[in-house]
Amino acid sequence: MTKKCTKYEALFTFAREEDFNKHLSECPDCQKEHEKMQKISSLVQEVKPYYKKKRKDTRMLKIACSMLLFAFLGTGVALMNYDTDISDTLRYGTTLSAEDLGLPVDSYGLIMVE
Repeated sequence: MTKKCTKYEALFTFAREEDFNKHLSECPDCQKEHEKMQKISSLVQEVKPYYKKKRKDTRMLKIACSMLLFAFLGTGVALMNYDTDISDTLRYGTTLSAEDLGLPVDSYGLIMVE
């Protein structure tokens, strides 16, 4: 029983192309391995456009989600600043009145004007 040649990977990676081709022409084990690698390479080239499209679609989805998030956050902050009752409740736990702000008020809580 003969040993199987294990030089294919090393020659493919490190050898000069002439030496690699010479070894391929002499070694049937490496020829079979090279044929397998060529089939795998053709399969990879065949599915490459699908992976590129998937990557592009994923990138576009991330961009759309981030834009939607910024729109919601921007709207929320704008509404919170527009309605002072919401911002007071979030900051102080209650809505501030004119008396809490230190303004002169009458018994009904209305601002007194002199």
